[in-house]
Amino acid sequence: MGYRVVIVGATGNVGREMLNILAERQFPVDEIMALASRRSLGTEVSFGDKTLKTKDLDTFDFTGWDMALFAVGSEATAKYAPIAAKQGCVVIDNSSLYRYDAEIPLIVPEVNPEAIHQYSNKNIIANPNCSTAQMVVALKPLHDRATIKRVVVSTYQSVSGAGKEGADELWDQTKSIYNPVTDVPPNKFQKQIAFNVIPQIDVFMDSGDTKEEWKMVVETKKILDKRIKVTATCVRVPVFVGHSESINIEFEDHLDENEARDILRESPGIMVIDKREDGGYATPVECVGDYATFISRIRQDSTIENGLNMWVVSDNLRKGAALNAVQIAEAIINRKLLQPKAQAA
Repeated sequence: MGYRVVIVGATGNVGREMLNILAERQFPVDEIMALASRRSLGTEVSFGDKTLKTKDLDTFDFTGWDMALFAVGSEATAKYAPIAAKQGCVVIDNSSLYRYDAEIPLIVPEVNPEAIHQYSNKNIIANPNCSTAQMVVALKPLHDRATIKRVVVSTYQSVSGAGKEGADELWDQTKSIYNPVTDVPPNKFQKQIAFNVIPQIDVFMDSGDTKEEWKMVVETKKILDKRIKVTATCVRVPVFVGHSESINIEFEDHLDENEARDILRESPGIMVIDKREDGGYATPVECVGDYATFISRIRQDSTIENGLNMWVVSDNLRKGAALNAVQIAEAIINRKLLQPKAQAA
């Protein structure tokens, strides 16, 4: 007996990826519904070898559906997620709206699956920020071994993290530079993104941090350990898909780089590619379409007593968004927290 699953925001980058991953991983779906806003109504999306036509989110009744994977902005989520939850449908939300609510679990299944039981508080589970998700997957096994005190991270985040508009802007600007017939001024981003890097993602806060940097700090504490100190610099780079991170870690206890490499190799969701030779590391190009979080350049930091550096790369549309949401749904089933409504009836 399978589940009745709703994808909210099925026409966006993440919504389409959710459909792909549900099909790839053979998620036990009996019935699937693709929802979109009125302006995308009737758009066709793929689910395995099936083609689905999107229905209207505004008039949809979630009663009798088991799970809804939300891939829309915070504004639409604030309107529709409580309706779905109230109608008995478990909401797995990809927006930032519920991540900082103490009653709603923020889940990365490789890191804190035990917290998933808290979903019954409001029938909602939050999916973390894309840059946080891949970082905590890499940090968790090392934290279990040597206790992390402090993390300094610089991110190199692809334009797909800003949605389809972000990818279109990089594409159009790149073309306009090579063929200067039309000028493509910045619209989605604060400055030209083609052939450039922009040290701002989201808005500035009073502290001088951007909201994206603040998210990484707060989410890491909520998912992994509230005692860990985190400082982040988040940068948008002219890459279509795949976020990269340079991470410096300070531990309570000594951890040798070789042991760290062995621990990471054995850990779920991680692929270590770390050869000290030309090209012996992962880059965004190789990680696209993959489930894993790739870790390279693992080495001792000789400037502090118990320090390590590493380079972490992942497909932000997958582990950073759609894959993590599907893994949360799988964890709910594996922990026998939700019976299909059709079966219960």
